[in-house]
Amino acid sequence: MTASTIRSMTGFGSASREVEGARYGVEIRSVNNKFLKTVVRLPEELAAIETELETAVAKRVRRGSIMVTVRFVPGGEQIADSINLEAARRMITGLHDAVPGTLQDRVTVDLSTLLLVPAITESNGVDRMVEAARPVLLELLDEACGHLLEMRTREGEAVRSELVDFGGRMRTLLDEISNRAPEVVELYRDRLHQRIETLLAEVGTHLDESDLVREVAIFAERSDIAEEILRLGGHIDQFYDLLATEDGEPVGRTLDFLTQEMLREANTIASKSSDAAITRAVVDIKGLIDRIKEQAANVE
Repeated sequence: MTASTIRSMTGFGSASREVEGARYGVEIRSVNNKFLKTVVRLPEELAAIETELETAVAKRVRRGSIMVTVRFVPGGEQIADSINLEAARRMITGLHDAVPGTLQDRVTVDLSTLLLVPAITESNGVDRMVEAARPVLLELLDEACGHLLEMRTREGEAVRSELVDFGGRMRTLLDEISNRAPEVVELYRDRLHQRIETLLAEVGTHLDESDLVREVAIFAERSDIAEEILRLGGHIDQFYDLLATEDGEPVGRTLDFLTQEMLREANTIASKSSDAAITRAVVDIKGLIDRIKEQAANVE
C-alpha cells in the first residue's frame, strides 16, 4: 500500500516579513471541525482584505476550524501618508490641554491608536496602505498555510498508521467469523440430532431424518451471515483504498460514513448469530470501528 495524503485537522503555521519599513506577520491555527470555518483577525485599517484572506485559506484547506491572525506595524512613510497632520496636531494639543499641568509631561500618544481616529486618518492614505499590504499578506498567508499543511500531514501519517492497524485487525476477525460460520450449522445439526435422539429413545421411536434436515435448513437460513460478511469485507477494502488515496482530496467525512456502514453489518451479524465465538469477534470488530470513527473525526 502506498502512502496517502491523509492530513490531521490540527496544526499551526506562521510567516513574517518586513517590506519598506512595514512589518507583517501571519499566524494560522487549525482544530477539528466537521466543515471549514475560518475566522480572520486583522488590524482595523486592513479590514478590507478580510474576505480575500478567507478565500485564500479555502483554496488550501478543506476542513477544520481555522484561526488566522494578522499582525501589521506600518512603516514611517505609510504612517505619514495616512495621517492628516493638521487634524492630528489639533487632537494632540487638545489631549495635552485636557490634562492637568502637573501630568502633562507624562502624556504619551500611541500612533497606531491615533490611526484609528476617522478625523485623523486620510482615506487615500489608508487605501494605499491596504494596496501595499494585500500582496504581502496573501504571500505570507500562503507560506503559513504551507507550514500548517506540513504539520497536518505529519500528524496525519501517524493517524494513518493507526488506521491501517485497526483495519488489519478487523480483517483478521472477519476471516475468523467467515471460517466459523459453516461450522455453526454443523454444530447445531449435531446438537439437535443428539437431543432429539435422546428424547425419542425415551418413548421408543426413531428420528425421521427429513424432519431433522428441515429444522437444520430453517436454522441455516435464519442464521446465514454470508452476505453480511461479504459486505463488511467490501467496506474494509474500501477503507484501505481511502487510506491509499493520493489525490489530495479530504477523506475524513467518507471514513465517518464508512464506519456507519461497517457498524450496520456488524450489528446484523451479531443479531443473526447465536454462536459465542462469533459474538465475541463481532464485539471486538465494533470496538475497532469505534476507534476508527474517533480517528476519522481528526482527519481532514
